[in-house]
Amino acid sequence: MLSVLIPVYNYDIRLLVTTIHEQLTDSHMAFEICCMDDNSEKNISSLNSEISQLKFTHYYISEVNNGRVATRKSLASRAQYDWILFLDADVLPKSDSFIKNYITYLNSGYDAVYGGFAYQSEPPKANQMLRWSYGKSKEQVPAKIRNKTPYKVVISANYLIKKSVFNIITSQVSKRSYGYDNYFGAALKTNNYAVHHIDNEVYHFGLESSKDYLYKVRQSIETLLHIQSDTSLKANDNSLLKLFKLIKTWRINYLLSAMYPRLKAPITKNLLGKHPSIMLLQCYKLSYICYKDLNP
Repeated sequence: MLSVLIPVYNYDIRLLVTTIHEQLTDSHMAFEICCMDDNSEKNISSLNSEISQLKFTHYYISEVNNGRVATRKSLASRAQYDWILFLDADVLPKSDSFIKNYITYLNSGYDAVYGGFAYQSEPPKANQMLRWSYGKSKEQVPAKIRNKTPYKVVISANYLIKKSVFNIITSQVSKRSYGYDNYFGAALKTNNYAVHHIDNEVYHFGLESSKDYLYKVRQSIETLLHIQSDTSLKANDNSLLKLFKLIKTWRINYLLSAMYPRLKAPITKNLLGKHPSIMLLQCYKLSYICYKDLNP
């Protein structure tokens, strides 16, 4: 028995839901699909409400925008089954056996199973290159590699988890900002939950503009600093945070912090261009986390 939960904000989910519904129906197991619209534009909500015609499918609409974390919590509270599969609205399964692949892990002994992310090989629009380039470089990772550090590439857009485990972890999460996955991964590791990765990817289609993504990068770094200061989170696999802690012990963070205002403009120009450098993005992150730590 499986509850598929999809948070929605200004995105047409009809193809995703019908695809998932067909695979669930073919599985001959009890299921439900619950979607929560986080106060999208009326035309989007109207289109998406068509999915309510499918059996065991529900489309809820919030009158206010609650944010990613609150919407996921709300969906989990409505789920009637012990296993929940979270999917972002802007994804689509790569495989026709997507649901079947997850079902085989319902009695595996794991607390959470992550399927992975994939990006189309053809580059997107010029103003979306940063998100696509980063995704191809850092998120499109085979399960064999992800399982070496299972709490590192934890992407909430496509994962199966026990509802009880999800509820325990999210009861500790209050931040609404971007970077929730980093917090979630740290909480999974701190609490020693059994996490496994498989090659059961979804394509990520909802690429934001490079400008919007860079803003989210800064938000995610603020979340990392929150993780560092949270004494309840004793462990994490985040590479940037580990490097930042090492740099602080060497006191190089003062130099990197001073460099951020000077390098921000030329690096940003590259990152917002047609050929963004992921290495420069990593330098941007490192200098920004040092700057933000010393200039809260």
